[in-house]
Amino acid sequence: MNLVCLGEYLVDFFPEQVGVPLVEVSAFHPKPGGAPANVAVAASRLGYKSAFIGKVGQDAFGDFLADVLVREKVETRGLRFDPTVRTTLVFLSKPDANSYECLFYRNPGADTNLLPEELDEGLLREARAFQFGSLSLTDEPSRSATRAAIEIVRTAGALVCYDVNYRPTLWKNADEARQMALELIPLVDMVKVNETELALLGGNDSMENAARKLRGLGPEICVATLGERGSYIQTALGDAFVPAFAVQAVDAAGCGDAFLAALLCKITDSPNWHAELTRDRLQNHLRFANAAGALTATTQGTIPALPTAAQVDEFLRSFHEREN
Repeated sequence: MNLVCLGEYLVDFFPEQVGVPLVEVSAFHPKPGGAPANVAVAASRLGYKSAFIGKVGQDAFGDFLADVLVREKVETRGLRFDPTVRTTLVFLSKPDANSYECLFYRNPGADTNLLPEELDEGLLREARAFQFGSLSLTDEPSRSATRAAIEIVRTAGALVCYDVNYRPTLWKNADEARQMALELIPLVDMVKVNETELALLGGNDSMENAARKLRGLGPEICVATLGERGSYIQTALGDAFVPAFAVQAVDAAGCGDAFLAALLCKITDSPNWHAELTRDRLQNHLRFANAAGALTATTQGTIPALPTAAQVDEFLRSFHEREN
């Protein structure tokens, strides 16, 4: 199994209009979402074997989400159904095409009810790479389940990746979110942040120094998505920056998830992922990941927008031809 992802799986309700507050949105379009599930689907679309571990409600939305994973050829034996609480929903408004404001219907949501004893240990031990985010850390029992899964995959030798994915409304305050992240970062091999998260965890320092501080806590790899500017990665062997591809953005949701899936799959495509951390290889991997993220921005919704490997290759070929 190339990649196993653990965390939230939910229904995103995308707004009909751009530029209006949530209470003024006249209609919403439901789409499957949740960062770890997005990453699992993105990896499958790119031709890699992926699996998802998490919990949905035993309701119509839960059935809908399960069907999506099956259709996308994502392994679902780690998916659980909860008869006591509902599938988590998120209502979104868009101040502009590149940003969102989120209202979570989750008090609790099924995603936070995953129990440690519900983990599929065999599935976790099959993983070359394991990815999780911060939304499974906001509440119990999913927090304990996440920690238990990390310990299993660490002993099995998988690359462990933490996507900070900071959502302010799900934490009491920024300090609580920061403290939780700093507790988990020493347990992982890769930490993925955006610019806001890099500042939250690394302080108001240069990007390079902030990344160095995070790596000093334990991870071998720190990768930062920089929106329209591109992406940056730092390891002990050096660092690399790759500019973003210019596309006509329709919806920025899920770009980071597509990017992360592409990067993780490329790094762990080799049995010895440490060999992929040279500057030249990282630049190539970032370029592929940037292309996956850029293509995702051209279609509304996250999972429906995720590209295939053939689409990414064609995009890169066309871009190379235009450059020359």
